[in-house]
Amino acid sequence: MTIAEEAEALLSRLTRGEKARLLQRVAQELGDAYPGIDVIGDVCGGEPVIVRTRIPVWLLEHARRLGSTEADLLRSYPALRAQDLANAWTYVRSHEDQISAQIREHEAA
Repeated sequence: MTIAEEAEALLSRLTRGEKARLLQRVAQELGDAYPGIDVIGDVCGGEPVIVRTRIPVWLLEHARRLGSTEADLLRSYPALRAQDLANAWTYVRSHEDQISAQIREHEAA
């Protein structure tokens, strides 16, 4: 049984008040979540990546700044979908300083 399946089984046993508290907790944790973007401590040094891949968002944005088109990126990274790029650009708009800093860090390395 997966963790999600276990959670669903437990959810049916919670009171409405307990469900409300749980929902508030989940909403707090997802407050800065972006669809299609994962930040996992032991994947790519905790940098934001495209789900299902280890492709960092900063790398895609850096390529875009250097003139790569979305078609170029989709050809270069066959695991990417157009929606992945849309999610990345949304993340970049909301985290411009962070992504720019990551680009600078990697250029200096």
